[in-house]
Amino acid sequence: MTAHVLYIGGEDADLRLPFIKAVRALGYRVSVAASGGEAAFVQEGIDFVPFAFDRFISPLSDRRATRRLGEILDKVQPDLAQGFDTKPCLMLPIAASGRDTLAVRTICGRGWVYSSRSPLAMSVRLVLKGLHGVVASRYADATVFQNSSDRDFFEQQGMAGRNAVVIPAGGGGIDPARFDAALEGAPSPETLRDELGLGTDEVVITVSRLTRQKGIETLLKAAEIVLKDRPGVRFLLVGPRESEGRDAISAAKITAMGPSVVATGPRTDIPALLRMADLFAFPTEYAEGVPRVLLEAALAGLPIVSTSMPGCLEVIEDQKTGRLVPPQSPELLAQAILSALSDKEKGKAMAARLPDRVRQRFTVESGAASHDVLYRKLLAGQTVEDPTGSQWTAADTGPA
Repeated sequence: MTAHVLYIGGEDADLRLPFIKAVRALGYRVSVAASGGEAAFVQEGIDFVPFAFDRFISPLSDRRATRRLGEILDKVQPDLAQGFDTKPCLMLPIAASGRDTLAVRTICGRGWVYSSRSPLAMSVRLVLKGLHGVVASRYADATVFQNSSDRDFFEQQGMAGRNAVVIPAGGGGIDPARFDAALEGAPSPETLRDELGLGTDEVVITVSRLTRQKGIETLLKAAEIVLKDRPGVRFLLVGPRESEGRDAISAAKITAMGPSVVATGPRTDIPALLRMADLFAFPTEYAEGVPRVLLEAALAGLPIVSTSMPGCLEVIEDQKTGRLVPPQSPELLAQAILSALSDKEKGKAMAARLPDRVRQRFTVESGAASHDVLYRKLLAGQTVEDPTGSQWTAADTGPA
């Protein structure tokens, strides 16, 4: 019998479409319940059920959403369901309790709550520790982590539960063929530069939600330092701002930088924008999972400057495949950016080492193969061992 897997996510669930298609190619039946991305899934012939929930703190709304998720499980009747992002990972195991559906959580990084030392973050952390502890010990059948740092942290805090595994391309990864195809027929770098008013200036690009926790405020401070030394550098900020609530960087802070900083809002032509730029900066202050944008920048052949946060360390090795700096350090970030722009040959040499690593370790195919082994073991009622071990080479994969 073909196993049926339901994937549960948020407004950006369609970013996981290549991974979900790769799982389907292994013979699984797949469905999606999410708050966004319906058109993309329907176009690929994947059953989609709308599932709305509040991204922010809202206990009453969360209870209603958990009940709604239970109704979706009753309707879809999956053999196994896998949740992504904080709230689906908490709601799914509870909703699946008492139903014939195995529940898998995917921890895509620790995010702001576990990275910030603000009073609000510390308070929310205590609540989440209790919730994750209960969910892990009572309800979740397995938890997928994208890096060992997150797994170790969750285990130390009593939040990992049984069957805690590390899959570097867990629930995501990158599709190099799709990335390459996006560049075919895309506007030339010169055309994009004209569109964005960048001319022939050096361009430092970041692709991120424009929030303080993603390090955008630190990047703007670093930009001020860089511009004193290289006044012709342009900083291109690609990603949503207005939808990010009180954590968003204010429009005034961006405007105050004048023409040196260009904020585009969300874009769908990320590969072409990366190809156009001179340097990729990733100033995140989050403990990430494995940042997709770092993988994309690597495939684009861009020199990279990143903060030394969990997840980023899975991709970048300092001074070998990129430059790493501590988070919340605008002076050191500026120094690394200036160094990269001043020594382009070294940057190109480091960047040239990354694409092969990405294609070997972080593809949707490798992620799907490891998930296949995980699914088959869970569906067979077996204890799951860490898929980073040799027994997870995925030589014998196929639907349960």
